[in-house]
Amino acid sequence: MRIPGVERLTVGGPQAVGRASYPQEAGVRTLVTVGLVLLVTATAQAQVPRPGRIGISVEGLSVWQQRNDVRIPPIGGSSFSIADLIGSARTPAWRLELTADLTERQDLRFVYAPLTVDGQGTPAAPIAFAGGLFEPVRTGAEYQFSSYRGTWRFRVFQGDTWTWRVGFTGFVRDARIALSQPGVAAENTDVGFVPLLHLAGDAALAPRWHLALELDATAAPQGRAFDFAASLNYRPLPRWTLSAGYRTIEGGADVDSVYAFAWLNAVTARTAVRF
Repeated sequence: MRIPGVERLTVGGPQAVGRASYPQEAGVRTLVTVGLVLLVTATAQAQVPRPGRIGISVEGLSVWQQRNDVRIPPIGGSSFSIADLIGSARTPAWRLELTADLTERQDLRFVYAPLTVDGQGTPAAPIAFAGGLFEPVRTGAEYQFSSYRGTWRFRVFQGDTWTWRVGFTGFVRDARIALSQPGVAAENTDVGFVPLLHLAGDAALAPRWHLALELDATAAPQGRAFDFAASLNYRPLPRWTLSAGYRTIEGGADVDSVYAFAWLNAVTARTAVRF
């Protein structure tokens, strides 16, 4: 006795074959889909920049004045030299720097560099400065030139020895010049923004020794700014660097309200860590 429809439930029946093949096809399609998703994900991750590394460094400076000429205001003020007035004795200063790698070839740099040079001296002649008149008696002088900088730079060359980066620096200066003596005091302050070109070079001298060069600079009819540093770097541990070198800062402004140009030099010592 045959039960109608049994052949449709038999393993060898035509519809049984169809029901068995459907999960196999679905599994293949699932595997293909997962494979495509993994491939697209891997490709996308390969195009995403690697996580940036952070670097922090502290630099100590021993600063002396090569030149520091002032006339404020340019018309009616007296020309005098702060370097001649207070001398060129060494002044301690420091700089804090933070760097962050954006990609393999791009990074950001942020710098805070406070600097104040002060002292006392006796001018050779009366000085008209910022609305005050200073007689040839013991006079205190203060020169402040603190800076805040943000730099974007791009690696343009990497060879067996040299690596070069170029970029742009946004430079905010916080400047102050002040004179004081008994009964009279005057000052001139200036906070302003200046765009600078940036150039940095690194030479691999040995597995742990590097020569580093760095320049922020600009020039215009109204003034100029140059900050150049050269240092010899030693890496005792993979993440740590010790440096010693030389830094020079030169520039100033010649505008309607101010004539001031300074040239400062410094020997430097720096420690840096990356993580």
